[in-house]
Amino acid sequence: MSEIPENYTNVENKGGASWQLPAIAILALVALGGLFYGWSNSAKVDAAKQAVSDQLKAAQQAEQQDVTAVKDRLAALEKTNSDLQGDLKVVTDKLKITQGQLKKARTEAAQANTETTQKLTALDTSVHNELATKATTEDVKTVDTKVTTVSDNLAKTNNDLSMARSELGNLIAKNHDEIDYLRRLGERDYIEFTIAGKNKPQKVGNLTVELKGVNEKKNRANLTVVLEDKKTEEKNRNINSPIILYPSDQRQAEELVINKIGKNTITGYLSVPKAGSAGSTAASNAKSGN
Repeated sequence: MSEIPENYTNVENKGGASWQLPAIAILALVALGGLFYGWSNSAKVDAAKQAVSDQLKAAQQAEQQDVTAVKDRLAALEKTNSDLQGDLKVVTDKLKITQGQLKKARTEAAQANTETTQKLTALDTSVHNELATKATTEDVKTVDTKVTTVSDNLAKTNNDLSMARSELGNLIAKNHDEIDYLRRLGERDYIEFTIAGKNKPQKVGNLTVELKGVNEKKNRANLTVVLEDKKTEEKNRNINSPIILYPSDQRQAEELVINKIGKNTITGYLSVPKAGSAGSTAASNAKSGN
């Protein structure tokens, strides 16, 4: 057997050691890389878990808040419903009381009307029976006509006495009923009006009336009246005190009267000569003297 040289073995051992060290280093680097990659992924997973957990918590909190808000609204609606039911009950009870009072008032009014009708019927029968014993039927009719005429004249006289007259002799109405009375007399036309609010010009017949201010305590008003482009300032006008105006195409005057003064409100009427009526201011003054 041939002998192997000693230096050959040493060369072989040195060659094996030279490639093993780099291999080990590479394996170590690969292992380290794997560990780093695993740690990185683990950190990302933990971060993702934390983010999902935070989102779940936020969603739960938002949901809890929404539920709380819904509960609060439901409680408020239940309270409102309860209050409304209570108010409805109160109104219903009051309405029942009002209906009862109304029914009672109607019954009393019906009884009063019945009693009045019975009394008038009895009085009429008594009067006609007495007249029948003293006169013929024709005489009774004549007496009835005269009594009616006297009553009408007496009523007119009473109204005239209770109603004031303007400086032109025209009667001054103080309310709607007296305006109707003057309207039935047929001597003049009457235009009623209400002006609500200051500085709001309003057409009244052929006039434009604008309220400037009121003094409710003293029943006085300031206003502007425009007739045929002629403006007149009326200050501290008392109620039932006529403002006399003369249109250019009329021989008789028009009278503007305030009957009522409220908060920035006046109510009254305009008295004008009847359309096509003849006459003059002098005639009106002559009438006033009668």
